[in-house]
Amino acid sequence: MQHSQRFLDLVNDTKSGIRESTVDQVKQDTASGAEFVLVDTREESEWAAGHAAGALHLGKGIIERDIEGAVPDTSKKIVLYCGGGYRSALAVDALQKMGYSNVYSLAGGWRAWNEAAMPVER
Repeated sequence: MQHSQRFLDLVNDTKSGIRESTVDQVKQDTASGAEFVLVDTREESEWAAGHAAGALHLGKGIIERDIEGAVPDTSKKIVLYCGGGYRSALAVDALQKMGYSNVYSLAGGWRAWNEAAMPVER
């Protein structure tokens, strides 16, 4: 997908103030039994076509509204993903502003998840 320069500038600026996690780090956390919540921030149609196994769906359009009901503990580790890591970076920024202190954007997003042959549900 071709993104506008202004959108990319916004994302790059946002990424300077958030943390990212890699698929390998998620894989390690899963293998070690570490507790975290994996959240898919993509659109409903993207979610329905396939998503990371065990993920919770809170689209970027509603995550700020619904996160407290889904994950009330603001210190709980949360890893957000979208298609490529852009929308999830913006969502991480919003959650940090809401007081969530242990939230990450998945670098590479859904594409990286699939390239690593991670478990998927349909």
